[in-house]
Amino acid sequence: MKLNQLTITQALTGLKTKKFSAEELTQACLDQIEKTNQHLNSFLTLNPNAISQAQAADKFIAASKVNFNKYPLLGIPYALKDNFLTQGLRTTASAKLLDKYIPQYDSTVQARLKQAGAVLLGKTNLDAWAHGSSTEASDYGTSRNPWNLNYSPGGSSGGSAAAVASHQCLFAIGSETAGSIRVPACWCGVSALKPTYGRVSRYGVIAMGSSLDSPGPLTKNIYDSALVTKVIAGHDPFDATTSSSPVNIQPAKLKLKKSLKGIKIALPKEYLVKEMDDKTAKLINKAVKKLQSLGAKVEQISLLDPHYSIDVYVVVQRSEVSSNLARYDGVRYGHPRTYFKHEAKNRALLGTYTLSTGYYDQYYNKAQKVRTLIIKEFNQVFKKYHAVIGPVSPGPALKVGSSKDSPMFGEVVDMLAEPSSIAGLTGLSVPCGFVNHLPVALQITGPQFNEQQILSLGHIYQQNTDFQKFPSTEYD
Repeated sequence: MKLNQLTITQALTGLKTKKFSAEELTQACLDQIEKTNQHLNSFLTLNPNAISQAQAADKFIAASKVNFNKYPLLGIPYALKDNFLTQGLRTTASAKLLDKYIPQYDSTVQARLKQAGAVLLGKTNLDAWAHGSSTEASDYGTSRNPWNLNYSPGGSSGGSAAAVASHQCLFAIGSETAGSIRVPACWCGVSALKPTYGRVSRYGVIAMGSSLDSPGPLTKNIYDSALVTKVIAGHDPFDATTSSSPVNIQPAKLKLKKSLKGIKIALPKEYLVKEMDDKTAKLINKAVKKLQSLGAKVEQISLLDPHYSIDVYVVVQRSEVSSNLARYDGVRYGHPRTYFKHEAKNRALLGTYTLSTGYYDQYYNKAQKVRTLIIKEFNQVFKKYHAVIGPVSPGPALKVGSSKDSPMFGEVVDMLAEPSSIAGLTGLSVPCGFVNHLPVALQITGPQFNEQQILSLGHIYQQNTDFQKFPSTEYD
């Protein structure tokens, strides 16, 4: 196995036993980026200091193994979605308006990864301003799915998902407003966690939907997602929406539990939507049977149709987009607002309309009332069940170009992730099979601030299946 193909856990073991150096590990990733990025367009900007950061990590490792306690991701190379600020390194949000923007400080997520000893390889592609679900809205060109270059990697964290699936990095960071971590993970066949809203700081993340945005990891297995989330999670004095509740993520404990005996899981019948691919539905049913064989009790329940969540999400998210985009102008960022492309203008105009006098009560206020109903419904479910499961997306990845003539493309492919995002819940994307040689994933949703519970459930499922696979990256 090549060094860039290692999981975080495998790499940490190798670094601790000095089988290889952090510099060699980082160089292996940089070599893979050089080899494959022309095909995938997953990275927008490389960190010129990546090798020197790896060399610094090697000095810490040589000094003492104890340093791994202080720096839990010491020497591990990663990719960062390009809407997270990085001091001294270009941050564009894949929008040409910010083409030359160099932040003066790090986002909290980046700062915590840096403090943990991780090595930043560079910044990954996304739909511009995170407005999209295919990466086709990027001002720097669409990213491609490593399983088939004719297909989309999903979005808006498409570049991050493609980077992990193609072994360009050991893990990547994405952000999700509704589906933007879980759906790219599903379509590219990697594992991912969307943390509870407020579990991970949004400070220094270019805002899209401020009451929805949640940073999280995309990794090569569920255990690695736990390792990364433990590092980036927790209260941040710079973000008033972060929770002060203790971070209950304990990766070592994931290995202790071997069965799901005593776990009750809900399967909403409404989540097997009419848009779902038949083969995907069969894989979800197989996943249900596997969970049952591991000791879980799975019961079908009824929840509000996820199509209602599309309506709520469109109104709330567009309203918040109109507010967040209003801050960008030529005085601060170098380019006038005429640099906004169609998708940004469309969302800002719709959001401004829903917030305007005479329409606020008709649209925005009504959407927030339905949002409250969704939250209350989930609260009732979690009084009886430990988790809710279903597909991540109605089917596998769609071809590049599928979003071109579909103004609601993203809302449809993300519809099964939208209810939990609207309710601020935590959720996993765990690979559960393949349809037409493209990966499909099981979604596991849990109560707010109970990441440990669904990580444990996902880890046990993953340990007893063989769906976490990676594509060949020998492109012509």
